[in-house]
Amino acid sequence: MKVSVEIVNAFIDGDTGGNSAGVVLDANTLTPKQKLQVAQKVGLSETAFVSRSDVATIKLEFFTPVQQIAHCGHATIATFSRMSELGLVQNGRMSKETVDGVREIIIDGSMAFMEQSRPTYTDVKNTQHVQAALNLSSDVPLDSVTIVNTGNAFLLVPLQNASSVAEIHPNQALINEISEQYDLIGFYVFSRDTEVDGRHAGARMFAPRYGIDEESATGMAAGPLACYLHDRQGLEDATLLIEQGHLMDPPSPSVINVNLQLVNGSISRLMAGGVGRSIKQVEIDI
Repeated sequence: MKVSVEIVNAFIDGDTGGNSAGVVLDANTLTPKQKLQVAQKVGLSETAFVSRSDVATIKLEFFTPVQQIAHCGHATIATFSRMSELGLVQNGRMSKETVDGVREIIIDGSMAFMEQSRPTYTDVKNTQHVQAALNLSSDVPLDSVTIVNTGNAFLLVPLQNASSVAEIHPNQALINEISEQYDLIGFYVFSRDTEVDGRHAGARMFAPRYGIDEESATGMAAGPLACYLHDRQGLEDATLLIEQGHLMDPPSPSVINVNLQLVNGSISRLMAGGVGRSIKQVEIDI
């Protein structure tokens, strides 16, 4: 059986970079086992599968090469960007049905935005295991390490500058162990330094629990970081730009646009989005 898979780079920064996702635009007849087989053969961090929905514009499921996950930011943006490019959706409000409910999508020209939930915060007091997992020197201060969840949980680790973030050599086994302990997608390590003036943070993301050593754009992590910057670091902007992928080796520059929706100064929900670009189409045999 042959399955057609679109390869789309999501959250591109300018004309290049971004994070590649597989997109299967017709997955109505595929079983979960077959979807996992496709994701394994595509070999990217996530592949999205589109099928019919009775309650939303489409049903959207996400598989890593290891397992199914509830949400994936860059694969969502990749899917709706490609569908928009093909004329399958129009500008305006759409929706996706996921394994845990319906989420709003907004198409705005070349950009697609996805809904995330109100943030929840869990402070991590003992950071020695986090320090070891990132191979950080004991004299590197780790303050305000926090688990933030807007649909998926990420451990946010603030560092002083971009050099500190760039020099991280992660211990993937320890990150996996801590991620299992706290039920995390992974670690999102950041500083307030950015490559482009006017942006708000630069980050790296490690998620070995889901078969991802590092990826260049993570929309479901940028949302929590934007909330953290607003609620914990006092940024008043309602629109925040998060860079990712600039500090990878090799770099794959990405930028994620997060719009916070505030009610009396509190975040009620958020929309995270960016630009996607189709790269190629491949045929997978399963």
